[in-house]
Amino acid sequence: MSRKGKRARKQVHGVVDITDLASNARGVGHVDGKAVFVADTLPGEQVLFKPTKVKKQYEEAAMVTLFSASEARVTPVCRHFGLCGGCALQHASADSQLAFKQSQLMNALTRVGHVTPQAVAEPLTDERWGYRRRARLGVKYVPKKGGTLVGFRERGAPFIAQLSRCEVLIPQVGERLQDLAAMIDRLSIRERLPQIEVAAADNATALVFRVLDAPSDGDLEVLRAFGVDHGFSIYLQPGNEETIAPIDANAPALYYELPAFDARLYFRPNDFVQIHAGINRQMIETALAALDVSADETVLELFSGLGNFSVPLARSGARVVTVEGEAGLVGRARDNALANGCTNIEAHVDNLFEPSEAPNWLPASVDKVLLDPPRSGAAEVIDLIAAKAPSRIVYCSCHPATLARDAERLVHEHGYRLASAGVMDMFPHTAHIESMAVFDKEPG
Repeated sequence: MSRKGKRARKQVHGVVDITDLASNARGVGHVDGKAVFVADTLPGEQVLFKPTKVKKQYEEAAMVTLFSASEARVTPVCRHFGLCGGCALQHASADSQLAFKQSQLMNALTRVGHVTPQAVAEPLTDERWGYRRRARLGVKYVPKKGGTLVGFRERGAPFIAQLSRCEVLIPQVGERLQDLAAMIDRLSIRERLPQIEVAAADNATALVFRVLDAPSDGDLEVLRAFGVDHGFSIYLQPGNEETIAPIDANAPALYYELPAFDARLYFRPNDFVQIHAGINRQMIETALAALDVSADETVLELFSGLGNFSVPLARSGARVVTVEGEAGLVGRARDNALANGCTNIEAHVDNLFEPSEAPNWLPASVDKVLLDPPRSGAAEVIDLIAAKAPSRIVYCSCHPATLARDAERLVHEHGYRLASAGVMDMFPHTAHIESMAVFDKEPG
């Protein structure tokens, strides 16, 4: 088809009944046997759509007219929903968002992993607005749009969305996007500042400004004053992550607390910490309750980060062996163990995506295992841990497909049963799915 023909095809409108949600939360329907994915729609709705991308097997489309609305449809809270790419489900009720995520998890387990949990765990839920304590915000100086833009990317486009506020960021940041933009407008390096990392702790909120040119003395004064006026700790990143440093030497060390375990964990602005503080606390409590560790046991925690699980685990008195691939995080984990008086944690550095056949960190016997891998999952260590036959494995996942893949091996190759699985609403209003699965060793 010619370019002119393709342009003409994109102007054709059609009517479709939405029957399901795809993994990216777009509504799915079929017209003449061809799948049509329509953003911002829900199952049970009928819409007039306009194609935005036409392929042989499917079309992507935008909704033009909503003819019949689902009972689950609500009015988005954010005025920028639909333009900003940060959220995909603000038009869906809280219950329907959870149902979508639970359905995606169960479909992955059954279709990819060929496993079914014996029990479906109740979703872990918490605050749905103003929850996001970590974020990477894009920055772009655009004179035609009035100056600096600060925010997330536009949906389906590389441009920074023109936002006045963000409803899912912690209010200290989400309500001050325009203040941030106005401050950056005053900098001499405003065109050489592409992003800001947000890292909110219990005691302070850090803003890390990526700078491609050195700020002038005047720029530093503007940044300092902004930090003082709005209660931010200001950091600069002139190069890689190793170059991140506060502009003032008296910046407080960042930490978050886990009151249920009398724990305080310190971290750096660029360290990985869970996005949602409330869900993180519930996740830890739920995982540890499932593991049911006693003082005479050995627990192996893989992809252990800076001690988010290991310090609470150590409160049981058990021997806790942790492994993480990033040396800096292991250093923080050791410091956090020391700061919390945990002498029963052994923290190791190793590449868990290329482990040796007999790694030196693997204990002779392992009673329980906790896994918290990235999106790629834990495939490379499944055989290692299964060979130790731990009685229980708790797997925290941020991608249902890789959890399902690993679950298939644990169940069908290594003699485990999937006792339970359920979602954790770490990212409300998005299509991102976090979950927890519990595997028990079958007798014999």
